[in-house]
Amino acid sequence: MTSRSDRPDPEPAVRLTAHVEAARLPAGLYLVATPIGAARDITLRALDVLNSADLLAAEDTRVLRHLMDIHGIPLRGRRILAYHDHNGDRARPALLAALADGGSVAYCSDAGTPLVADPGYRLALDAALAGARVHALPGPSAALAALSLSGLPSDRFLFLGFPPPTKAARQIWLRQWLAVDTTLILFESPRRVNRTLDDLCEIDPNRLTVVARELTKKFEEVIRGTAAELQADPRMEALKGEVVMVIDRPGVQEVDQDRLRQVLAAHLATMSIKDAAREAAQELGLPKREVYQLALELAGQK
Repeated sequence: MTSRSDRPDPEPAVRLTAHVEAARLPAGLYLVATPIGAARDITLRALDVLNSADLLAAEDTRVLRHLMDIHGIPLRGRRILAYHDHNGDRARPALLAALADGGSVAYCSDAGTPLVADPGYRLALDAALAGARVHALPGPSAALAALSLSGLPSDRFLFLGFPPPTKAARQIWLRQWLAVDTTLILFESPRRVNRTLDDLCEIDPNRLTVVARELTKKFEEVIRGTAAELQADPRMEALKGEVVMVIDRPGVQEVDQDRLRQVLAAHLATMSIKDAAREAAQELGLPKREVYQLALELAGQK
C-alpha cells in the first residue's frame, strides 16, 4: 500500500480563486520562496504577492506560470520576465526601471528560497543600492529541509553551495571545510555524488554523511551513514533528481602526534603561530583550535 507521503501532492480539484482580486502592493522587490516539490508548500503571503505584483520575474517562466495556474492566480496581462545566470545583465535594467517607477516586482527562483545558490543576488544588491525596498518572503529551502531530516547537529551549520568540479580543487576545498567545527550543507549533481564521496573517504572515511534527494517529492529519499558506507552503497550509482549532502562536524580523532608536531614545526619556521596552525589543520584535516593550542606550546618552547 502506498503511504500518503509517497504519493505526489495532487493538484486541487477546483482552482483556487481567493487571490483573483488583487490588492495594491507597496513598491519594492519581493524575493518569493517557492515550493521545492509539493505545490501546496507555498505560503499564503507568497500567493498574495504573486497575485498583486506589477511585474513578475522568474528563473524559469514556465515553472512560475505552472505554479500560478495550480493556485488559480491569473496573469491579467502582466508579463513574466526571465531572469537567470545567462541573461541577468540584459534583464536586470528592465526590472530596476520598474522599481524606479514605483512598481512592485516579484522574483522567484526555480524552487526554494531566492539567492541561495541562485542568480538573484545581483538583482537584490542593485535594487537595494538604487534605493528600492527589498522584501524577503521566507518559505521552502532544500538546504534547511535536508538539515532538518539529517539527524546531524543543527545548532551551527554552514551552507557551501556546489563543490568544485575537478578532483584536485574539490579535495583542497573539502579539506578546508571539513576542518571547520560545524555541520556542512552542500548541493551536488547526482552524477557527481560518488566522486565527492570518494574524495571525502580519502580525507575522513568515518565522517557521518547524509545524502538527501528529491525532498518533498514522490521519490524523496534520505540515506545516512559514514562516508565509507555511502561510498559502498549501490544506491549512489543510480541517484536521480535534486541532491543535498549534509556532513557532520569533526569528531575526536586519533592524531599522530609526532606527525602533527613535525608539520607544525615546519610551518612555524616560516609563518606566524596563527597561520601555521591554520595550514597544519587544513593539511591534516584536523580542527584548527586543537592544532592552535599545540602550536602555542611549540612556539613557547623555542
